[in-house]
Amino acid sequence: MSIVVTGATGHLGRLVIDALLAAGVPADTVAAVVRDKEKAADVAARGVELRIADYDRPETLDDTFRSGDRVLLISGNEIGRRVAQHAAVIDAARAAGVAQLAYTSVLGGPDADFELAAEHKETERLILGSGLPYTLLRNGWYTENYTEQLAPVLQHGAVVASAGEGRVASAARADYAAAAAAVLTQDGHLGKAYELSGDTAWSFAEYAAVVAEQSGKDITYRDVPAETHLSVLTGAGVPEPFAAILVDVDAAVGRGLLARTSGELARLIGRPTTPLAVTVAQALQRR
Repeated sequence: MSIVVTGATGHLGRLVIDALLAAGVPADTVAAVVRDKEKAADVAARGVELRIADYDRPETLDDTFRSGDRVLLISGNEIGRRVAQHAAVIDAARAAGVAQLAYTSVLGGPDADFELAAEHKETERLILGSGLPYTLLRNGWYTENYTEQLAPVLQHGAVVASAGEGRVASAARADYAAAAAAVLTQDGHLGKAYELSGDTAWSFAEYAAVVAEQSGKDITYRDVPAETHLSVLTGAGVPEPFAAILVDVDAAVGRGLLARTSGELARLIGRPTTPLAVTVAQALQRR
């Protein structure tokens, strides 16, 4: 039996591998599913088994999983293609007889009514219909979704969004990785759906204030209409279809859908979630 992490060379996948090894899981019982062996050379160097497969080529998944494996399906990042990709993984996991399929879904699950959630909801439906022992990790927003975009904020002195006074209960990506490691290594998580989010929900005005304080620059929050926000994003080079999805997310923030603070993430990882100010500081230090 192995603990198998798909998408293992992505940001979250690498952090899950880190969390598993830090928790004392023997490296030779961890398997990383990757498309590119060369990109995973550093993972293999840690003693982790590489299993080469591609979500878009279901035949490559035929021998990816073993009976009794505990599998983490990290959602793909190609919007519009994810349901078919996830279905291929689910089918392969079911054929292999895995002991657990954990999936990184979206906060709110069936109640999430914004466009970005649609493929997650369909994937949940496929998992529930598969008969596999499952754990649904309904992840809220990563704080890095924002801090990795600090360059234009610092350049223009503004956090631009169309979320009004909406709040985001984000947490660091490493917090969500630690939660995934916990459900893969502990008993009692089968058949569960966890609503995972940060301990504290913050507004964009508060985010701007934190960036201003830590950077020493004048940073304000500019709340703009959705149409203006779309124009700002496309003007910055974001493809219009994806820009429209981001604007739709801000509308969901404005409706309070990403402000839930259930405390389930902190309970799973056994500590408070990483504060916004800490992740901002780390991002500024890397600049």
